Amino acid sequence: MDPATKVAYTYAKNGFEATAYTFATDQFGTQLDPPAHWAPEQAAIDEIPASYAVRPLVVISIVPQVAKDPQYFLKVADIRAFETRHGRIPAGSVVMVRSDWSKRWTTDPAKARALAADRNFPSVSLDALKFLHLERKILFHGHEPLDTDTTPTLEGEYWLMHNGFAQAEGVNNLNGVPATGCLVSFGFPKLKGGLGGFARYVAICPPSTRKGVRITRRDAPLPEFDSPLRWNRKLGYRVR
Repeated sequence: MDPATKVAYTYAKNGFEATAYTFATDQFGTQLDPPAHWAPEQAAIDEIPASYAVRPLVVISIVPQVAKDPQYFLKVADIRAFETRHGRIPAGSVVMVRSDWSKRWTTDPAKARALAADRNFPSVSLDALKFLHLERKILFHGHEPLDTDTTPTLEGEYWLMHNGFAQAEGVNNLNGVPATGCLVSFGFPKLKGGLGGFARYVAICPPSTRKGVRITRRDAPLPEFDSPLRWNRKLGYRVR
């Protein structure tokens, strides 16, 4: 919005447009939870080091278990079974827990709020978290629901935050990402003293995998679209 006229910028009049964003919370959607979310003596989101940015990625699937029990907890036995098939989880890696819960996600605000409040979702057990962090020395883990577990006290999240571990929540599109062999890169706004923040996690996979791509010079310039962006008042964002 033009500060002088209080009128929104437009392509037609000003040659460009801009968007102002107001977030009701930093704990909704795909996000990064720093330890300060629960423990003020621990690191806030702007205190997460840059060395977190690119790490080996491990994806552990509990999709079959969740199909039988929607409130299934990832167990140490599941991790050991994974390692029997794929090898030991490397220290410093990021472990994403695939449950396919994210397929229930919706862009409808009312339905999204109801889904976020629904406690019928898969969890990561405290024993599994301790095994991954203390025995395998992983960097952090991620899961598809918006909470770590369904225990009354959120015992897994409490333990993580009070022991200096971050986590990813609301992770999406893990289907098609192989169990091993990829890297994960992620970025987030460094909100000063932030207790959480929206993040984008990108799996960097070999071209031979289902979602892998080969880096080429064709990424620049970016392709032009047949239809221009336009503001959709109902949705609250621009569409083509």
